[in-house]
Order: sequence, then C-alpha cells, then structure tokens
Amino acid sequence: MKERLIGKTLKELQVLCKNLEMPLFSAKQIAEWLYKKKVTSIDQMTNISLSHREKMKNLYSVGKLNPINSQKSVDGTIKYLFLVKNDRFIESVFIPDKERATLCVSSQVGCKMNCLFCVTGKQGFEDQLTAMDIINQILSIPESDRLTNLVFMGMGEPLDNMDELFKVLEILTSSYGFSWSPKRITVSTIGLTLPLKKFIEESQCHLAISLHSPFHEERQGWMPVERKHPVENLINLLKDYDFSHQRRLSFEYICFGGINDDMVHAKALIRLLFTLPCRVNLIKYHGIPGVDLPSSRMENMIRFRDYLTGHGLICTIRSSRGEDILAACGMLSTKENCKARDKDVSLSLQ
Repeated sequence: MKERLIGKTLKELQVLCKNLEMPLFSAKQIAEWLYKKKVTSIDQMTNISLSHREKMKNLYSVGKLNPINSQKSVDGTIKYLFLVKNDRFIESVFIPDKERATLCVSSQVGCKMNCLFCVTGKQGFEDQLTAMDIINQILSIPESDRLTNLVFMGMGEPLDNMDELFKVLEILTSSYGFSWSPKRITVSTIGLTLPLKKFIEESQCHLAISLHSPFHEERQGWMPVERKHPVENLINLLKDYDFSHQRRLSFEYICFGGINDDMVHAKALIRLLFTLPCRVNLIKYHGIPGVDLPSSRMENMIRFRDYLTGHGLICTIRSSRGEDILAACGMLSTKENCKARDKDVSLSLQ
C-alpha cells in the first residue's frame, strides 16, 4: 500500500525529496499543493517535473480519504464518520454559526482518561491518530474551504498525543501549510501537567481546560486525572504564564443539576480563577446511558453565569449543538469500534 502524503511536515517532505533524488525546493512545492491548493492526486502538481511525479506515484499517494458516513442535525451541525488505521473509526463535527464555520476534530481513537460524563471514555483507548489522520479530517469534508476555526475537542485527549498534535499545529500555522493564525485554533485538555507546559511554551494557540468542579474530591470522582494532576497544581502552573494578550485561556464547565451549579461552586470558582485572565464556558450536560448525573436547568445556569460575571469573571453559556445526532460535548463515540472488539455498546452513531 502506498504511503500517504497528507500530514507530512516540510522537513518530512524534504527527506522524501532527498530519498527520491529530487531537489529540496520541491518539498515546499509539494506542501503547497497539499495544504493550499488541496489537490487529490500527484498528477495535479504541475510545477513538479513529470519524471519526479512518476517517482512519487510509485511510492506515494496524496491520501485524502472521504468520510464514510455523515449525519446532519436540525441545527445544521454535521457529524462525520472516518475510517482510520487498524479498521477503527473516529468522528468529527462541523459547526456552522453565521460567519463562523468550526470543525471539531478528534486526536485519538477512544480515550484513556475515562471521565464519567464522556461517551468516548466509555469506549476506552484504541489508538493514537497520526498527523495524517487529523489533517485528513480537515481536508476531506465538503466544507473544508469554509472553515474559519478548528477545535481539538473531539474524541481523545490531544495532549496525550503530543508529537502528532504538534505536527498538525505546525502544518496549520506555517507559511508552507495552511498559513492559519494560531488564534483560529483551540486545543482542549483535561490538564496533563507536563504536556500542558510544553504546549503553552511552544504554541500560541488558544487553550481550553476541562474543569467542571473547583473541588479536588468532587472533580476526582468525575475525572480520574485529578489524582495525578490536581486542579490546584494546574492553576498554579497556568499562573506562571501570560494570558493577558491575544491568546485566550478558557475553562469548560459542564453543569450538573443540583450538584455543581450552585453558589457554593460559583464562589469557589471565583476564588480559584480570579487572578487568571480567563473566561468560563458553561455547558449543558447531555445525559448518557448508565451515568446518573442530571442536567442543569437553564435558569440555574443563567444565575451561575450572572454571578461569575458580576464578580469580574467573564462567563458565557455555550449553545448546545448537534444533540439530536449525538454530536454535542462529551457524546462522541462509534459503535463500529465496539463491533471491531466484539463489544455490545450502543452509545454512538445511530
């Protein structure tokens, strides 16, 4: 099977050119064909000599693979299903919103983190996605040319796949690649301390932290990561960096009715975050089978938001998108992966 070109960085393309005895400047030409002009075949790379194209075609293909299925929500959100290596499956979500068009991409097949409220965590960890798998999600959807923003909030924990994440961010933001501003990209994490430090220091992309509770014991009950990476340590790490300029720091906070949406939690959040230039995004909880957590009522979320805002902490309520197709926050998984493991789990694409 031929090796695929998409997902390769400029340095990797330079190695390819050297191995095929092609001039090194061809690497940048190939990158521009892949990421700017978004070609589907090597034959379309017309400023590369025919003989060099033939060399490449013997070993490589562009490698864009279309999604194998899609579902469209009543609100216009579209969930795409992709086949990746080892006969596994992932999902991406396209979210149109007036002048914005956002793609929520996956970084892993399944997830190791096993957060109580997340369907992907119930699936367990299957595999790391490669830069090729991630870039393919961006290039191969019909709305690719419309995208204004990208969020790493799909299946998986991005900072648990750092090498491939950084390759993708390089391709997206480099002049040889998509030439996107880092401000168009948000990486969401539950807070793995060492990878987070590297991400903050080596990337300018926006950062979103999945928080959900300001209290150690409570957060640990929902998010096992709290045992090794307690929220207090996470906040202390963030305080060492400057988020007061263009780079945005936000905290994702899923509201569970009568549990974490009261004034006790609101006051604790203010104490925890007041020295950080950040915002809090409140998210409605979407119930999943087998998990006894209630959704917060909108009036409680509004009261919570208004209290935080009134005490100097920017807070918004995120619009719920794609709930009817299981594309909302925490609901991504694929029953196809469960079939591959001979498991009977009914928490995915219907």
